[in-house]
Amino acid sequence: MIDLDSYLLFLGAVLLICVVPGADMVYIVTNAVSQGVRAGLLASVGMSVGMLVHTTAVVLGLATLVSSSPIAYDVLRYAGAVYLGYLGVRTLIDSWRAGGTQLTTGERLPLSTVFQRAIITNVLNPKIVVFYLAFLPQFVRPEQGNSTMQLLVLGVTFVIMGLLVDSVVALASGRVGDWLRKDDRTEKWLNRLAGVVFLGLAAKVAID
Repeated sequence: MIDLDSYLLFLGAVLLICVVPGADMVYIVTNAVSQGVRAGLLASVGMSVGMLVHTTAVVLGLATLVSSSPIAYDVLRYAGAVYLGYLGVRTLIDSWRAGGTQLTTGERLPLSTVFQRAIITNVLNPKIVVFYLAFLPQFVRPEQGNSTMQLLVLGVTFVIMGLLVDSVVALASGRVGDWLRKDDRTEKWLNRLAGVVFLGLAAKVAID
């Protein structure tokens, strides 16, 4: 059992953390605005799956290896930067396809691709590993029972709350995107902007 007071404090802290924009939220908003509500929601679910991977790593102790090894950390960080850079370049190329015309509804990314890219983007973010290791143990009370199970419950709680917040953001962003995409030229530039955003995130991950 997790101490109730600690758990309530944890819920409040997680809510504050989830509403602060980060790389994951930028990815969700970008896809929701440029691809639609469903793409934004699938991106949210994909990010949550990635967070479950991080939770599992923390519970199994694998995250400690990454955070304690500068080489492993940098390998993961640069892999994430390269992948985001690839997404940026690919998005820009797709936006200029067919003589520079805008992407039509039929040419938008398959939802499965948006989902898969969200998972990979999240898993390749080493900052989440370090954050989890620094944050979750603060709310574990060994005297209350199995510490591993407490970590698992806290991690899953974080994932669920993150999914709820991200879904609301995806819905709101998608509605705004639906309105913006009524103009063909706007839709074209939204996709180009998405490519630039991914390149910016890649640079931030590589340099930060």
